[in-house]
Amino acid sequence: MNRFALSVSRGVARVTESALGPHQAAVIRIGFSATWLLFLLRELPHRQELYGPDGPWSWDLARQLTADNGAFTVLMWSDGRFWFETVYALALLSSVLLLLGWRTRTLSVLFMVGVLSLQNRSIFVGDGGDNVLHLMSLYLVFTRCGQVWSLDARRARVAAARARGERSADRVGPGLWIVSGAVLTAVTAGGAFDGDWFVPALLWAVWGAQTLRWVVMRRTRTAEPRILLDVAANVLHNGALFVIAAEACLIYATAGWYKIQGSRWQDGTAVYYPLHLDSFSPWPGLADLLSSSGTMVLLVTYGTVIVQVAFPFTLFNRRVKNVLLAVMMTEHAVIAVVLGLPFFSLAMISADAVFLPTAFLLLLGGWTARARGRLFPRAGRTLPGAPGGPPRIPENPETGHVGSSA
Repeated sequence: MNRFALSVSRGVARVTESALGPHQAAVIRIGFSATWLLFLLRELPHRQELYGPDGPWSWDLARQLTADNGAFTVLMWSDGRFWFETVYALALLSSVLLLLGWRTRTLSVLFMVGVLSLQNRSIFVGDGGDNVLHLMSLYLVFTRCGQVWSLDARRARVAAARARGERSADRVGPGLWIVSGAVLTAVTAGGAFDGDWFVPALLWAVWGAQTLRWVVMRRTRTAEPRILLDVAANVLHNGALFVIAAEACLIYATAGWYKIQGSRWQDGTAVYYPLHLDSFSPWPGLADLLSSSGTMVLLVTYGTVIVQVAFPFTLFNRRVKNVLLAVMMTEHAVIAVVLGLPFFSLAMISADAVFLPTAFLLLLGGWTARARGRLFPRAGRTLPGAPGGPPRIPENPETGHVGSSA
């Protein structure tokens, strides 16, 4: 019984004392923000037809649908072209800033608003990856995804390195807090959130958490309230990472077990058919080459089912999990090229990143830092804590989502 209690105590301490998987969270942040950014840039010439006033799914139809299902989208606040262009531009900007890791607490919320607003405006636009991005944009709000590989982390290291712990006046964070509070108050008072409660409640909860954090950090002299808030942030972060991992497992398990029930998957010919659909054949010659061998089609068909069904069970064995993870990422890369589904593949690879080993991510970060150093000698200077760099200075406890100043 004592051994069990000790194990429980260690587990609780591990979940509450630190934000687990900071590098995995950073890769997820970078992956999904890059996926959404590239999609918005590709569809920039066609944005009016996909999500704007010129689309076949008109504003009136979208309004009727959102009134029925309660979906959140700020594009229903006005049917004007200027408002649509503003929202689209803000979605692009929030993607870029979240990718760079600037004020990740605020930008993760704006990123979520941009994703939900555009996707819920035209729900028939997408290829499957949009559903993954839709969910992950919500989960990212609860993670401390700016602890590493971000401008937030760099700002925290600079602040920690100041002589005698002097703290510079942060005007950007309070400015964002004031502006966001004013906007939330205005749209809530104006009745823009009528018919929807989850997203507005989440926005107000985040804003309230930031207010509480600011009051505690500025007005209290004891350490206990700060520790309590940091523990709450760690629990939310770790819970969100667990949900992301569970979501990825659920996607693969569901897809695999549904495939088993299909007759084309049972006879080993299912992969052949999408290779010859005009909508999924950007490279007809390559598709013909891959489907020319019946044995290859059979192996790929059965292999896809086996990998998807088996992956959730491989989490109990690290080596097997890493092998299947590499296989699935390779499969998504092939799908991106052969079937012309790059954003679906990028979204799935980004979700899979939650399972990547930390040692591999540190090695990848070292390679990236060295490559950046060769291309940009001044910008590529080795930062504290990086491979080959000076000793890492302990991070400011304000770093991270609930702990950040923005």
